[in-house]
Amino acid sequence: MWMETKTEEEETRIGHASLSRRALKGLRLFTGDMKHLDEYMQDKYFVLQLAIWGLRGVTRVILANNPLSGALIMAALCWQSPWQGLLGSLGVLASTLTAVIMGQDRTEVSGGHHGFNGMLVSLLMGVFSSAGDWYWWLLLPVCLGSAMCVFLYSGLSSLLDHWDLPVSVFPFNTIILLYLLCTGSDHPYFPHHPAIPPRALVPNDTKLNAVEVIRGIPLGVGQIFVCGALGPSLLILGAVLLYSPLLAIHALLGSAVGTLAGLSMAVNHGYLYSGLSGFNGALACMTIGGLCFTFNWKTHLFAIASAFISAYVGIALGNLLGTVGLPVSSWAATLTTTLMLLLTGSLAAYRIPTAQVMAPEHNLRSHRHCDAGRTREKESTDV
Repeated sequence: MWMETKTEEEETRIGHASLSRRALKGLRLFTGDMKHLDEYMQDKYFVLQLAIWGLRGVTRVILANNPLSGALIMAALCWQSPWQGLLGSLGVLASTLTAVIMGQDRTEVSGGHHGFNGMLVSLLMGVFSSAGDWYWWLLLPVCLGSAMCVFLYSGLSSLLDHWDLPVSVFPFNTIILLYLLCTGSDHPYFPHHPAIPPRALVPNDTKLNAVEVIRGIPLGVGQIFVCGALGPSLLILGAVLLYSPLLAIHALLGSAVGTLAGLSMAVNHGYLYSGLSGFNGALACMTIGGLCFTFNWKTHLFAIASAFISAYVGIALGNLLGTVGLPVSSWAATLTTTLMLLLTGSLAAYRIPTAQVMAPEHNLRSHRHCDAGRTREKESTDV
């Protein structure tokens, strides 16, 4: 009787373990880059393929490549503002369709490389517009600006490929500045709000609220999508977590570093509370901390240093561009990470070629397999 009971308990335990493994394996299908979905979509209707390409483009903004994460981000944007959700969708579709019409590389198009710059341009146009929500004339510059991003991306890629550098968001940063310079705050059709420098003084803003500062850390992740509400920002952070826990940790860490840098420079409190002080640091920390470099303690410290540099550069550029009413956008993170990717020395050995960049966990496993293979080869040679 005792043996039978013991056997039943072992079978139950084995069954639970097997069920847990199957559940974990099923969960992994929805994490990382979801390459299996590309194989499944190869013979499907173009409209369905376009939707997946667009969702991948949405996640490229947060340096991810997961269509399910893209769906979560779109839900977060619609949650904060249906108008912003519409503009973001239109921007990513306009740029992706332009890339298809131009005959851009299919791998780049299907990977969302031509969608994220257009999405960011459309979101910034909507946020800075002083004409209010549901101003339909704004759809014209949104479509044109998003399409122009493809031309800039194509031209810059042929230049930056010589140094194995990603085009990143150079097209978005360029197009949005040109648009705001062309229109101005008193334009009869496309007026916009002038940007406020980080060091601008705010009346009666003398006492710092610690709770609001802490709240600004997750908002720094949301501000990557120009999202200033806590709930949608947490959903965006959840989308990063679904793609890669390592990337989510570095996103929060980079935003915290950016907030700390803002405190040290005594930026105005609204800049801290809204998360604007943290998003450039978050982007830099995510790029270096496991995405473009193999994750280890050296590159982790390097990512933190990059976040600090990016945050301080963001404050400096914000004060400079703010004098003429222009936003710093993500110029600080883009310039900082581009320079960091050009570094030489021992850290350069951990650099992942741009064409091979995937989820940080995948990069880490690939690095370990390569190290194990080199070790076995060395042992066989020694014998």
